[in-house]
Amino acid sequence: FSAVTVVGSNYAMSNGGGAASSSTHLLDFLEEPIPGVGTYDDFHTIDWVREKCKDRERHRKINSKKKESAWEFTKSLYDAWSGWLVVTLTGLASGALAGLIDIAADWMNDLKEGVCLSAMWFNHEQCCWTSNETTFAERDKCPQWKSWAELILGQAEGPGSYIMNYFMYIYWALSFAFLAVCLVKVFAPYACGSGIPEIKTILSGFIIRGYLGKWTLMIKTITLVLAVASGLSLGKEGPLVHVACCCGNIFSYLFPKYSKNEAKKREVLSAASAAGVSVAFGAPIGGVLFSLEEVSYYFPLKTLWRSFFAALVAAFVLRSINPFGNSRLVLFYVEYHTPWYLFELIPFILLGVFGGLWGAFFIRANIAWCRRRKSTRFGKYPVLEVILVAAITAVVAFPNPYTRQNTSELIKELFTDCGPLESSQLCQYRSQMNGSKAFTDNPNRPAGPGVYAAMWQLCLALIFKIIMTIFTFGLKVPSGLFIPSMAIGAIAGRIVGIAVEQLAYYHHDWFLFKEWCEVGADCITPGLYAMVGAAACLGGVTRMTVSLVVIVFELTGGLEYIVPLMAAVMTSKWVGDAFGREGIYEAHIRLNGYPFLDAKEEFTHTTLAREVMRPRRSDPPLAVLTQDDLTVEELQGIINDTSYNGFPVIVSKESQRLVGFALRRDITIAIENARRKQEGIMLNSRVYFTQHAPTLPADSPRPLKLRSILDMSPFTVTDHTPMEIVVDIFRKLGLRQCLVTHNGRLLGIITKKDILRHMAQMANQDPESIMFN
Repeated sequence: FSAVTVVGSNYAMSNGGGAASSSTHLLDFLEEPIPGVGTYDDFHTIDWVREKCKDRERHRKINSKKKESAWEFTKSLYDAWSGWLVVTLTGLASGALAGLIDIAADWMNDLKEGVCLSAMWFNHEQCCWTSNETTFAERDKCPQWKSWAELILGQAEGPGSYIMNYFMYIYWALSFAFLAVCLVKVFAPYACGSGIPEIKTILSGFIIRGYLGKWTLMIKTITLVLAVASGLSLGKEGPLVHVACCCGNIFSYLFPKYSKNEAKKREVLSAASAAGVSVAFGAPIGGVLFSLEEVSYYFPLKTLWRSFFAALVAAFVLRSINPFGNSRLVLFYVEYHTPWYLFELIPFILLGVFGGLWGAFFIRANIAWCRRRKSTRFGKYPVLEVILVAAITAVVAFPNPYTRQNTSELIKELFTDCGPLESSQLCQYRSQMNGSKAFTDNPNRPAGPGVYAAMWQLCLALIFKIIMTIFTFGLKVPSGLFIPSMAIGAIAGRIVGIAVEQLAYYHHDWFLFKEWCEVGADCITPGLYAMVGAAACLGGVTRMTVSLVVIVFELTGGLEYIVPLMAAVMTSKWVGDAFGREGIYEAHIRLNGYPFLDAKEEFTHTTLAREVMRPRRSDPPLAVLTQDDLTVEELQGIINDTSYNGFPVIVSKESQRLVGFALRRDITIAIENARRKQEGIMLNSRVYFTQHAPTLPADSPRPLKLRSILDMSPFTVTDHTPMEIVVDIFRKLGLRQCLVTHNGRLLGIITKKDILRHMAQMANQDPESIMFN
């Protein structure tokens, strides 16, 4: 024993005068944080528990110092306010960008049909505002607005002008689509798609560097306008959530509280996604509920208030920009004034069934097509694919007035009720007085030839939209799914609405209509059916419920129609769930193999932790580190020979008792840092994770202490823990890995990927196909 003490003191002496001074100096150096430790690599999952601890530690530090001086107190105030500040900035930026996108998309959409000679930057509607030559019936015809045929051929009517307009429409559509896909391909590949599946994954703790960066934001904003204007069957609502999250991410770098803590940054992104939906639909409360129900993984109460505030600020900014000139936040704002009757719940529920069937069909078809795109050579030519789809869309869309117009305008026309001011074909009912097409205030009239023609065109538009949306969602351009789904539902709803209306007119003596629908009374509102159909189809595709109903009633201002909406949305969810539990976003997450544990999925199998943990029987033994008898060279050897992200630290190979867990990235950074800053660290230096240095021979080089990077409280479960509990722990705490012990001895490890593989195996899928590559 005395010999050992001598060796110890000897070592201390040889390390430069006086044991005390040397060891304290060593400890001081090691206790200061090592730069880079605690950060994450790209495509890795964050450790929620560690991030939360880091934030609490930072908070304690600020609170303990704030009474020391006025400066420290100001710093603590700034820290407390930075959360509200960052969501305010995010809301302002989201609102401004949404207004810009709306205005630019409207102008470019009208550019396909003609140009305003008096002021190039006016769209069709604005061009005719100041004109004195317009009549009420033909309010969109004015001398200032020239179609391309008038400009090039000098004639407005006739077959020549039709062909010229047709050609120019296709030319502009292809130009916009080509420009959009080229910008995405060259500058920001992450700007394609809707972005919601990736944002769900990022909010669950996955890291995709650059997905929410400034290049992605800039290119997504520009290409979103181009993609919408090209007439492809897509919407701008989903991508607006991505745009808002990019703003939230960029602003969070201005505040160290958020830039240095990945879990705190996720709170800002939750608020940003609420702001995105708020400006997309003009529905601030719907946005908050969307963030809560659909995208967020971790949603504390504080985030609820901040999301509410961000949505409010964003909606306020958009309202002050007033992009549509109608003092509304969305193009298709409508108000209905007729009540609905109990009998009408039957067609509403039927629309819900249609929405659920369409949702299930769309998810299957779209995923099959995207999988085919990934696995065949077709996926290697994204530009060609976009141009092909845009060409087919433009060629087929132009002859039908309902597919030629912007999808948002189509939804507006389908939602709008027929009144004396409407000049749409859908409102050409015959008047009973003299057979002319006079617009009387009596709404329940026999349909005229205009309505029948419109019904045919709507049926063709429905088939066209269904087919094109399947092939469009997933192209390499920004593409949202909300608007095409709503359009499909609105077309189906309007057709059903007109059918019920005509039924009530011709058979008003049936017992169904007799009670509440007198002859000549205002009973059926076809626009309401369109609204219910739109909600049902969107619900069938995304499986949203509460947030969707709130979004639609904020969109339309129809408070008394909440019950029909709820009935249709719930029906569509039930019907859709009968064919498969996941919505389109979850299906795309699974297709891309992101490590996402869906809280909605239930784990019903009776497996135990030891059946899922690694190493299995056939595997090599678990790679572990011992607490004080490895050298730097051996440690680097273990790191180079394996690809694991972390290593359990044990007392010794014999006892296998657990000490803690060290991450691969942290070990690498700590060794490099020590070599730069500490003298005497060599390849044969001893590495120790304990509080005190082990006793070493006198001539041995200086040891390296790595205790500061060791997680002393890793999550452990015993080998007999049921897997449903393990899965629950992973979901609720956001773990990356969990160690398995038996009577205190380390047996193995379960990572998030092991759980995903196990769940895939249990569902009879290929476990390797679901992994992100």
